[in-house]
Amino acid sequence: MIKEIVKDEALLSQPCTPATAEDAQVAQDLIDTLASLDEAACLAANQIGSTTCVVAFADDEKPFVMFNPVMKKALHPSKTVEACLSLDKESTVTRFEWIAVTFDELVDGKLVPRKQEFQGWSAQLVQHMIDHCKGKLI
Repeated sequence: MIKEIVKDEALLSQPCTPATAEDAQVAQDLIDTLASLDEAACLAANQIGSTTCVVAFADDEKPFVMFNPVMKKALHPSKTVEACLSLDKESTVTRFEWIAVTFDELVDGKLVPRKQEFQGWSAQLVQHMIDHCKGKLI
């Protein structure tokens, strides 16, 4: 179901709770909402009103969903300017060009642990979403 984007900074500043397989509908809502937005590259669950740690982004035009993502390694920091669907301003932030992330993927109704490396634009998106899960706004 397509959800409205949350702009309440008090709500967005709250850290998300760990996600479980029962949060599959949150993941679907993220996919549906992301697909409905022309200018969106990624979304975190708290941006659509859920307090669980689920994120989604467009990876080669198809949705990629992660439950409970955690950045484990990061290389090559650089400053960049980011916008956010939930905020009316752009901010300069430090992001890493390369990151290694652990997360859970929903497979046949169960969460399965995964590891993946991201670089460039994808790394920036994942870091932005992980910040949302931590309650950190740009």
